[in-house]
Amino acid sequence: MHIRSAIRAIRVTTLAAATAGACAVIGAAPASGQTCAGTPLAYPVARKVDQADDYHGTLVADPYRWLEDANSAETKAWVDAENKVTQAWLAQIPQREGIRRRLTQLWNFERYSTPYKEGGRYFYSRNDGLQNQAVLYTMKSLGDTPRVLLDPNTLAADGTVALAGAAVSPDGKLLAYGTAASGSDWNEWKVRDIETGKDLDDHLKWVKFSSTAWTRDGKGFFYSRYDEPKEATKLADVNYYQKLYYHRVGTAQDADVLVYDRPDQKEWGFQATTTDDGRYLLVTATKGTAHKYRVFYKDLSKPDGKVQALVDNFDAAYDFIDNVGPVLYFATDRKAPKKRIVAIDLRRPQETNWKTIVPEAQQTLVSSHMIDNKLVNEYLADARAVVKVTDLKGKALREIALPGIGTVSGFNAKRTDTEAFYSFTGFTTPSTIYRVDFKSGASSVFRQPKLQFDPAAYETRQQFFTSRDGTRVPMFIVSKKGIKLDGNNPTYLYGYGGFNISMTPAFSPANLAWMEMGGVYVSANLRGGGEYGEAWHEAGTKLHKQNVFDDFIGAAQWLIDNKVTSPSKLAIGGGSNGGLLVGAAMTQRPDLFAAAIPQVGVMDMLRFHKFTIGWAWTSDYGSSDNADEFKALVKYSPLHNIKPGTCYPATMITTADHDDRVVPAHSFKFAATAQAAQAGGNPVIIRIDTKAGHGAGKPTGKQIEEVADRWGFLARALRMDEAPAVAGGAE
Repeated sequence: MHIRSAIRAIRVTTLAAATAGACAVIGAAPASGQTCAGTPLAYPVARKVDQADDYHGTLVADPYRWLEDANSAETKAWVDAENKVTQAWLAQIPQREGIRRRLTQLWNFERYSTPYKEGGRYFYSRNDGLQNQAVLYTMKSLGDTPRVLLDPNTLAADGTVALAGAAVSPDGKLLAYGTAASGSDWNEWKVRDIETGKDLDDHLKWVKFSSTAWTRDGKGFFYSRYDEPKEATKLADVNYYQKLYYHRVGTAQDADVLVYDRPDQKEWGFQATTTDDGRYLLVTATKGTAHKYRVFYKDLSKPDGKVQALVDNFDAAYDFIDNVGPVLYFATDRKAPKKRIVAIDLRRPQETNWKTIVPEAQQTLVSSHMIDNKLVNEYLADARAVVKVTDLKGKALREIALPGIGTVSGFNAKRTDTEAFYSFTGFTTPSTIYRVDFKSGASSVFRQPKLQFDPAAYETRQQFFTSRDGTRVPMFIVSKKGIKLDGNNPTYLYGYGGFNISMTPAFSPANLAWMEMGGVYVSANLRGGGEYGEAWHEAGTKLHKQNVFDDFIGAAQWLIDNKVTSPSKLAIGGGSNGGLLVGAAMTQRPDLFAAAIPQVGVMDMLRFHKFTIGWAWTSDYGSSDNADEFKALVKYSPLHNIKPGTCYPATMITTADHDDRVVPAHSFKFAATAQAAQAGGNPVIIRIDTKAGHGAGKPTGKQIEEVADRWGFLARALRMDEAPAVAGGAE
């Protein structure tokens, strides 16, 4: 060995030893969540390379760096071999087929989006049950027969082309719509004549993370795009320098007008909104995933008007609600962590002239809408939806009564409308669509799905527990009524904890199937989310990220201490940032869980910012380029805290070949490392989906197959011997 290689080896070993203590890792001895009995599976051989990177004087090994190249023959061969091992293991599960049949039954119910009105027409989407993609419909009145406007199921036989966005022109004549293939974030946009149902020649490419905003005359729209990427590496290359364009209907994309860009700011992104009166273009500038924006505007009544700054610093969130002439209404957490509503007069836009319309409340303001010259404000009270109505001066008028613990969405209407639609859903309440008449204040059911299950047989309760540092954290526990608190309930603990995203109650046929199997479903409202405003979010970011994992572990400990479950019956799951959560929890406390399912997770916390849009997550995570943030990241990075000879829970990692949000290299490297490290017979398998991405737009058929594998995996890992009852027999 050369002297340089010897020094590298010593320093890499020193890093592993230094980080081990911070992760509370138990060695090869059996842990209470697993037995560690048996011989490890025969995993595909993953070649190790002599790769190490210098982070501020510390060398960190990355022996599976070659797995970052998803297009190489070696990586593809490894993927094929891993999938064979995984499918062979899953094929041995006797409950798997019964679970799949029951999931198919439960999924087979009508699902509607909330209708909205444009140009005298109503628009909404509907899935008749087992369609791979929801179909977009239009109708001229609520009593009219709905007409299919766009059926994405006709765009690909296997359902892997999804509708990624839709915007109707103000006159109701044209539909701009985007499609995504195989789950990719890259979208292509076209324009359809609503009356004839035929597409025009317009075709826009290289659109990603974009809004669509029509001009009042219906002749064109604003959208955001990137420069054309290299075809071979478009699913991995970093995305910088987004630009805002105006597209005039009937022209080629290369004729689009550049409206705003910042060549001096590669990380800035732009979202466009036009006011309903057609007067103003609002441009919200974002930087990464931080909920702190700059706001620019352009007076569209002036042909030569320039884009000018309204709020020119990234100090807070500014969510545009609506305008009354030159007065713009925003929901903001500027000087109000749980948000307030302010009015900004463009004639006197200085902050000293801003007027607070609805002050910050004890509850967290989620969104606001202006309907019938009133403000409809959605709040979260301990992660449960509350809707309050005020006048435009902020005077309280009434509260919209909701049917229970749940989540609302919708209210997509205009200031001059007197009706709106919203959906309500809970853990055991399928999404029901309501129509509100703002003149009378009455709500009525517009669409209500019917399922083959009895919601009265289940119960939802909210429980608070104390995290490691004394913080009070809520979680929802959902199960069949009357479960015994004897520690023997198979339990699936789910979490996310990041990016200001709130985990609120929602119906899922997948979770219903789990509860029918005798399982308990738990959703924890961890710090890093938005349940209690920006302060709650920031308490789970960067140098404070460990709080999120402590909260999750605290939830698990409460469930065990109170005999809802036990380590041998407890599984954890989460996707994306939630996949990171699962990876961190299972490496920090492998004794606490019997099974883990990290889905499309961010597992390499030292290199995540080097792929696609990963750089944008540094606002939540920090970056290994920063010395202090590197020290925090390396202590919990799932990939870097796997220790050889440790008994880890039975683990099924999931990812997809077209995931260009969290590239599959994260899961590939984590799987190879964990398989090499695992002590005993608990499986560490990886399920790699094809023609699929991060999750958005995934066909119904693929969702059912994935969930059947998830619950089948847990049925075996948690020793759930009885196959689930399949109502109605065969499909």
